[in-house]
Amino acid sequence: MILPSSITTRLQYQHKSLIELIDGLSDSQIRMAVNPGKWSIFENIVHLETYQHVFIARVKKMLDEDGVSFPVYSAETDPLFHDHLGKSSHEIIHELMTVRKELSSGMSSFNDNDLSKRGIHPFYGEMNMTGWLNFFLLHESHHLFTIFKLAARTRTGG
Repeated sequence: MILPSSITTRLQYQHKSLIELIDGLSDSQIRMAVNPGKWSIFENIVHLETYQHVFIARVKKMLDEDGVSFPVYSAETDPLFHDHLGKSSHEIIHELMTVRKELSSGMSSFNDNDLSKRGIHPFYGEMNMTGWLNFFLLHESHHLFTIFKLAARTRTGG
């Protein structure tokens, strides 16, 4: 069993669309609360960056303990998320890209045994490593689409 190309391609490249999505926006625009009570573009980016660390920790735990259960992740209770809100946009994006490169290269070397390891999500149930990767990438794409919509509203003043 090898990782499907649909996963490896998204793992290597999907996050890079962030650069085009925010192109031309100032740091103050990125940090602006477009929808009161909802995350800004910056907060969405910080979430994507910090969740990568959570995901890596979960992957390592699944490799060590097949069938492990995980709690629901909440950025609001994640100290790393709150700490990284104080960083610059440039720092966060650089960290996102750097960690992702490490994540992607590490996962590409997984063997059949690694890919068969399972973890249990409280809502989505038991998934093998491929399922968890799909979950990770779909979650990321949801936030990238949110950033796309927020950037469009920011550019049009709407």
